[in-house]
Amino acid sequence: MNLVVVSNRVASGRANEPMTGGLAAALLPVVENSGAIWVGSSGHVREGSQKEPFAEIEALGTGALATLDLPAAHYGGYYEGFANSALWPALHSRSDLIRVSLEDYSSYREVNAFMARALLRFRKPDAAFWIQDYHFLALGAELRDLGVREPIGFFLHTPWPSSAVIGGVPHHRELIEAMLAYDLIGFQTEEDCENFHCYVRAELGLEIHDGVVKSQHGRTRLAVFPIGIDPEKFAQAAAKAVSHPDVSRLRRSLNGERLAIGVDRLDYSKGLVNRISAFDRMWTAHPSLRRTVSLLQIATPSRGSIEAYGTLQSEVAKLVSDVNGRHGEVDWTPIRYLNKGYSQPILAGLYRTAQVGVVTPLHDGMNLVAKEYVAAQNPADPGVLVLSKFAGAANELDTALLVNPHDIDGMARAIATALSMPLTERRMRWEAMMTKLRAHTIQRWFSEFVEALQESGANKAAAEPLIAERPTLWPLRTVRSTARYQ
Repeated sequence: MNLVVVSNRVASGRANEPMTGGLAAALLPVVENSGAIWVGSSGHVREGSQKEPFAEIEALGTGALATLDLPAAHYGGYYEGFANSALWPALHSRSDLIRVSLEDYSSYREVNAFMARALLRFRKPDAAFWIQDYHFLALGAELRDLGVREPIGFFLHTPWPSSAVIGGVPHHRELIEAMLAYDLIGFQTEEDCENFHCYVRAELGLEIHDGVVKSQHGRTRLAVFPIGIDPEKFAQAAAKAVSHPDVSRLRRSLNGERLAIGVDRLDYSKGLVNRISAFDRMWTAHPSLRRTVSLLQIATPSRGSIEAYGTLQSEVAKLVSDVNGRHGEVDWTPIRYLNKGYSQPILAGLYRTAQVGVVTPLHDGMNLVAKEYVAAQNPADPGVLVLSKFAGAANELDTALLVNPHDIDGMARAIATALSMPLTERRMRWEAMMTKLRAHTIQRWFSEFVEALQESGANKAAAEPLIAERPTLWPLRTVRSTARYQ
């Protein structure tokens, strides 16, 4: 099978590229080793009607990475508009932040259609397409309209909310009907999958039997595939990264002080305001912890042109300044706040340095930072994970200190508990979590989804045999090491 993986964001594979968990970091190692081709945005836009969409195709491990310039006329409405000002807040149950214009949905569909036409370049008789995340909910339907009958799967990296919340998104019914063009739709958790079931039954009037829904598009299987990491590889990287200059400088600067760490995109779903408030509350309630523990908060800026993100950045910066002003000393800064990204190897070393990992999103599909923090720990002296019960990772990492991120006092107590936890208990909790990580790796996630996609596609083909004409292939502007795709 020739697998084509599609996402808005892609990773280059360069060792020093900044990454903060998430889709790109997760997909990179399995795409490199699977022989798949990974298609995504180049980060640039294209003007006019130039025929060739691809900016570049280059080798990526045993596979390839293909990036394309998305159409300038629709990019803003697609990305900043519908995807991130309507879908993203709704998927994270923030209906109050939905902001969308009449043209945004049209641009979203135009970009999905544009990507579908570009993907015909990689269509082969044994091809299968695996579409990633909320940017391309309608891509499967666009591919079907172009005559593609090969297996097409979709995986949602975010949560899926209740019917009432998703019903606040303009054109929600049309969009979810389009999603049923996929042979397989994968979710992070049982709750996400059940929420989708409820919408399909209540709003579309369709029945679901053994996880399969029948619609005008045929059969679509709905299933749960919790995404993982490569814990052994990450552990090795963490042990090696201890000697990295950035990590070494951090260790020297602590002077025996303990460290808590948070690593997130600067996004309202991550609960940064609540987290910083919890540290403020902890230092107020436990003055003895001042000068003995600090927080390193890495918050990588994103989507700064969207009003909600600009407002959040200002709010978090002011709160950090207030907390540092209230508790800091001339020779001690309570919160070290950094607005930049780091590569995965450096992050692994930073995680290993910290005695407490604080992962407290208000709502998250999985949150791979939680899994990375656990994998990075020193087995002889592991740190403690403080984890939001509203992160998908909490379903597996249930021996972390689970917290309600809306309960500031509760989080403050949990962080103080983590700092005082005896070694025996820390090891017990860490070993239980590592057992889960080793059982549910990124490789297993990848292989189980692909196997299920093949099976779902075969079942649909047997039930509804269709023959499509071979499409005309688009030429390429720049090609490197792509013989197997020509």
